Amino acid sequence: MTKIVQIITSLVLACGSLFAHGEEIPLRPSHPDRHVVVKGDTLWDISAKFLKNPWQWPQIWQLNREHIKNPHWIYPGDVIVLDTSSGKPVLKLMRESITLEPGVIVSPIKAEAIPAIQPNVILAFLNKPMLVTAEELNAAPRIVAAQEERQILSPGTHIYVKNMPETPRQFWAIYREGDPVKDPETNERLGLEAHYLGEAKLLRNGETATLNITQAKEEIAVRDKLAEMTDDLSQTYIPHAPEKLIRGQIARISDGIVETGSGRVVVLNRGENDGLENGHVLAILRKGASMTDPESDPKHPQTLELPDEPLGLLMVFKTFPRLSYALVMQVSQPVHVEDVVQTP
Repeated sequence: MTKIVQIITSLVLACGSLFAHGEEIPLRPSHPDRHVVVKGDTLWDISAKFLKNPWQWPQIWQLNREHIKNPHWIYPGDVIVLDTSSGKPVLKLMRESITLEPGVIVSPIKAEAIPAIQPNVILAFLNKPMLVTAEELNAAPRIVAAQEERQILSPGTHIYVKNMPETPRQFWAIYREGDPVKDPETNERLGLEAHYLGEAKLLRNGETATLNITQAKEEIAVRDKLAEMTDDLSQTYIPHAPEKLIRGQIARISDGIVETGSGRVVVLNRGENDGLENGHVLAILRKGASMTDPESDPKHPQTLELPDEPLGLLMVFKTFPRLSYALVMQVSQPVHVEDVVQTP
C-alpha cells in the first residue's frame, strides 16, 4: 500500500445567493498561506488566522445555505490552503488519501471533526433547561414526594413525580424557577431562567412516576421541577452573518452578573421569530449617548445622538422563539446588559 500525492479538493461549489456579490473579504496582514488542522482547533480560531472578520468564513469557503446547515467536516491532519490566484481569496482543503490498487482511492479514517467553537463552553446550555416559558413551567413534571418523606434530597434518593409524559425519556434535569428575563426595550417578560439543581433517572413511569436522583449540584426539594435532557451536541455551528439586518439587545448575562467578557454566555432579546439561527454572528455595540449640542442656542437646545461604539462579536448557539443564547467570542472591553447587538 503506497501513499499517493496529496489531492486538493474544494469543499463545495460556487457561492449561492446567500451572500452579496463583490463583498470585500479582508485578510489579516500576517495571514498564513496554509494551516495544518490539529486537535483543539475550532472553525472560529482557524478563520481568525486568515480573516479580519471571522464571520465571513462561509464566503471564503464558498458555502451556500445548505452547506452551512450541513457542511463538509474538517479533521485534524487536514491542510487548509489559501488560494488567491483568481484575485479573490478562497480556502481549499488538502486531504491525504491512500490507494489500494490502481484506480481505487480510499480516504483514511479520520479523527473526530473539529467544532466551530469549544463545545465544553456551551454544553450546560445545550442539554439542560436554562430558559423556560411560563407555559412550560406550569406544565412541567414536579416532585411531589420523596422516599421516607425526606425533605432534603440527595443522590440515591427516590423521588415521586407528577405530570410525566406517557413516553418519557430516561434522563431528566431538575430545576427551580429562577429570575425573569425581561426585554430591555419594552420591559416585557420574555421567559424565566431555570436554575439547574441536578439530574434524575426514570425507574418507573405512571400517574406518579419514580425516579432516582443521580446528581445534585445544589439542594433539591419537593416542588422542584423536571425537564427532559436533550442532546444537541450533534448540532453544527458554522459562523456566518444574518442575511438581513437584525438589531436587538443583551437581555441577561448568565449567572445574573452585570458585565462579562470573552467566553461567557449572554441572553439576547431576539430569537427565531426575528430570523436568528444557530451560528449567526452579531456585532456587540455600546449604545451611543445623547447630549446637548454645545454650539446650539441655550433657549432652543439641540440634542446630538453619539454613534454606537463597537465592542466585539458574539455567536448565537441556541435559539428560542423570542430569545437566544449567544457566546461572546471576542471583545475589547466588558459587555453589559442592554448593550446593542446587530448584524455586522
